[in-house]
Amino acid sequence: MTTNLSVNGSRLWDTLMVSAGIGTGPRGGLRRLTLTEPDRVMRDQLKAWAGEGGYPLTVDGLGNMVLRREGTEPDLPPVVIGSHLDTQWAGGRFDGILGVLAGLEVLRTLDDLGIATKRAIEVVNWTNEEGARFSPPMLCSLAWSGQATPDWVENRRDRDGIRFGDALDGIGYRGPDAVGGRTIDAYFELHIEQGPALDRAGVPVGIVTGGYPSCGMRIAVEGATAHTGPTPMGERHNALVGAAMVAVAVNDIGWAHADTDAKATAARLDLVPNLPGTLSEYAELFIDMRAPKLETLETMKASLRAALPDCAARSLTQISIAEEWGFGVFSFDDGLIGTLRETAARLGIPTMDLRSQAGHDAYHVARVAPSCMIFTPCRDGITHNEAEDISLEPTLPGVNLLLHAALARANR
Repeated sequence: MTTNLSVNGSRLWDTLMVSAGIGTGPRGGLRRLTLTEPDRVMRDQLKAWAGEGGYPLTVDGLGNMVLRREGTEPDLPPVVIGSHLDTQWAGGRFDGILGVLAGLEVLRTLDDLGIATKRAIEVVNWTNEEGARFSPPMLCSLAWSGQATPDWVENRRDRDGIRFGDALDGIGYRGPDAVGGRTIDAYFELHIEQGPALDRAGVPVGIVTGGYPSCGMRIAVEGATAHTGPTPMGERHNALVGAAMVAVAVNDIGWAHADTDAKATAARLDLVPNLPGTLSEYAELFIDMRAPKLETLETMKASLRAALPDCAARSLTQISIAEEWGFGVFSFDDGLIGTLRETAARLGIPTMDLRSQAGHDAYHVARVAPSCMIFTPCRDGITHNEAEDISLEPTLPGVNLLLHAALARANR
């Protein structure tokens, strides 16, 4: 196979900059929460690009969007390239977005050069990867892979009590296709690293071998409302205080295992009624813990469970784990990793092996199909922040690796 096949970098960058203008945040990044108006506008733009390229677009019952470039043998399972277009509340312009639009550029490049493939190549935009509005993250690839039902997803609620299903209907992207239940040949996901390793080493491509075992929890704290003035200290059941004690315990657990590169985070706190002058009667604390080894993660989880009774006793509240989820306990497909390594060597692209410490839809797809990931550098590793940034030159090697590897797989 030729080694001089490459994507149109300026066109890719122009496409990324169109995205960067949809849902722009106050500091130049993006605030494109899933199933909001900016998300709808971005989906409309992807739909328009699909139409311009002649790529049939299908949408399933959870809003997952799929563009298809047909193969010469359309009955063969397709090769799929995917990521997400939703962002964090204060997100960057490239997290997830690069993966979807790099996939679109792969299709465009093959069209430019008149290259046919045996298998169709599809590009998917997964709904609600970030989990910034509806938890847990990677919600719709979770259902697509059969690990949750569409009904369960539809009944998830955001902090304002809005159902996922109602929000999906609100932007007009509930499609007729079934969620999952189809065979794909392979799944490729390209993503910015969201860490500093590639940028610091000056290496353009990370080949992702797997993820960090990760756990998310929703901690419920039940107290009682009371006046902050006359209520004696011994008669207070302040849910905020209970949640704060749990947050400190989570942070202490993270530090206790920091030498192993594990992390524990108190990430979000919701309070009722959350008013001055009144003790909160209810609190929800969202936490996550991640570690390079499953054994370490299990130790951290056990430490948290052991800490909850003391937090409850000291705050005179009731504390429980209302919900728990996890991901990252797997390795990506050895055959696809081998293809990435061999293709990068043939193209003369330096690489390094990495494990992902963030969550990605590829984790769930890997449950049902051969999957792999490519990382590209992001400046100083900054991400989930409007200052997130990349440059085209160090990004192109990863996109070209995606092009060559997906093409080889599609002609297999």
